[in-house]
Amino acid sequence: GPELMMHMQEQATKFGARVEYKKVDSVQKKEHGFSILCGDQEYESETVIVATGAAPRHLGLEGEEKLIGHGLTSCATCDGAFFRNQHVAIVGGGDTAMEEATFLTKFASKVTVIHRRDELRASKAMQSRAFANEKIEFMWNSEVEGVLGDQVVEGITVKNRNTGELTTLEDVTGLFVAIGHKPNTDLFKGVLSMDEVGYIQTKGQSTKTDLDGVFACGDAMDSVYRQAVTAAGTGCKAALDAEHYLTELELA
Repeated sequence: GPELMMHMQEQATKFGARVEYKKVDSVQKKEHGFSILCGDQEYESETVIVATGAAPRHLGLEGEEKLIGHGLTSCATCDGAFFRNQHVAIVGGGDTAMEEATFLTKFASKVTVIHRRDELRASKAMQSRAFANEKIEFMWNSEVEGVLGDQVVEGITVKNRNTGELTTLEDVTGLFVAIGHKPNTDLFKGVLSMDEVGYIQTKGQSTKTDLDGVFACGDAMDSVYRQAVTAAGTGCKAALDAEHYLTELELA
């Protein structure tokens, strides 16, 4: 992922793009174009492409941040192969959690699903696949209380929500968090149409939003695939849509 991004940036700058690292405070529609405010600096443009991505929801555990990428992850398809013949745990009870649990059985020797309720939220089809897989075990009415290890995941402690009993899974070397993502779109609340989670809504198969001149791509508008290659694809679509929009402005 990072290497792909670096090559894409190099190509963009080679053809004249300017890259600046700033925190955007607001984007305002003007009579002609847009004003992007970054502190006391203002940028003006005729179009805006929103590519702010989405962040995985975390468990909120002490020391969680430093273990991300060191046994703690939110992407089974990205990191599953690193846990071949190991015991891993996954937190969640929806379709994504069941899909990732089933995927992880291709590599892991055992997958423990930890869910805070006594039934899954996943579809019946997803549940059936998970229940039928001999490598998958379930810990109901439970939540991860802590992660063991300073440098890498060396186990987890799990608390039963009904009894308060703590169980330590000392052989767990990977913890996958599948409790959803939060799109980084707060900046555009009340300005662009979004779903209940915050994913920007686009028109048809295009990247057009309900505000002329604003386009959205990547994980800011995609709640389904969330892969580097699909994000890059919609980024290309957004660039083409923006180019067509600018051409129409010139012809108007």
